[in-house]
Amino acid sequence: MQITSLTALAAAQLEVARTSSAGRSAVTVHGGREHDLRQTLIAMTAGARLGEHESPGEATLQVLEGEVTLHAGDDAHDLRAGDHGVIPPQRHDLVARTDAVVLLTVATRA
Repeated sequence: MQITSLTALAAAQLEVARTSSAGRSAVTVHGGREHDLRQTLIAMTAGARLGEHESPGEATLQVLEGEVTLHAGDDAHDLRAGDHGVIPPQRHDLVARTDAVVLLTVATRA
């Protein structure tokens, strides 16, 4: 069993995001081409945005730290540390309202 401290990883990635010109940083926690499940930890500084993109399939977002807003169509969903949400199957974007860290989980095989 592989064990990862999401707390330590979140802190490290948030420091990287703070020095990045895009204001964000991401690292794969689990997954890859040989897996049906992909989990990516994404750190974003306040105001950073993951631009609008297609839904990758069935996916969830868990906020580990801070506050974010997920826009999907005409809807906006505010999430904060401790929240878990199912990402709607449509184009969406993500904006950090504060420095934030999220865990994106995607089922890569239909």
